[in-house]
Amino acid sequence: MTAAANPIPRRSLLLAGGAALLLSGPGGALAQPASRSPIGIIGSGRLGGTVGTLWAKAGHPVLFSSRHPERLKELVEAAGPNARAGLPAEAAAFGEALLVAVPYGALPQVGQELGQALRGKVVLDACNAVVARDGAVGQAAIERGIGLASAEHLPGARVVRAFNTLGSRVLAEQAHRAGGLVAIPLAGDDAAALETASALVRDAGFDPVVVGPLSRATDFAMGARGYGQVVAAPELRRILGLTG
Repeated sequence: MTAAANPIPRRSLLLAGGAALLLSGPGGALAQPASRSPIGIIGSGRLGGTVGTLWAKAGHPVLFSSRHPERLKELVEAAGPNARAGLPAEAAAFGEALLVAVPYGALPQVGQELGQALRGKVVLDACNAVVARDGAVGQAAIERGIGLASAEHLPGARVVRAFNTLGSRVLAEQAHRAGGLVAIPLAGDDAAALETASALVRDAGFDPVVVGPLSRATDFAMGARGYGQVVAAPELRRILGLTG
């Protein structure tokens, strides 16, 4: 498995930490997470590191993972006392929910190596298919529909597509944005998993927008109309043609 081991830049980590500490409740009370369930991060590069840091700052125990966890020392220190590092198998066992943020070509290997540990768990899939990098696996995902393809690579997991539309720097800078939270589109076939994922999106400092089942994940895949939109929920719903 090729989970990214490059820690995110210190500036992005500081931005993520600062954003997660913004006061948002009445009288300046710190917003509390919907739950403090443990989260495993499979792929602790820029994206996984940023989102995991936001969760750790919000009070979730977070286990960042890499084949070389000793390389994640700076990331763990910046994320704070709720974070630690380990191997991918440890993260898969640790998390009640997981974020997978690896190159799409590595996703089949994630399923093969960690499949048993992921069964029945909510897995937020943030992997994007890039044919030039991911080859036949990426091409097949685009043709099949990336949400449905991810579910096939992670059989038994309760897959929700999330956090794939914005880069790590944007996420770090825009978390807990004043004047209207940035929307994060979600797609999944399991209603309870979508509820869990929505709560985790809120904990990270964003507003979840459920687009529909995994077959609708193509609406916010790379190059689609919902991709790269740094907008509030009402505008994202308009862009995606959602009602209500």
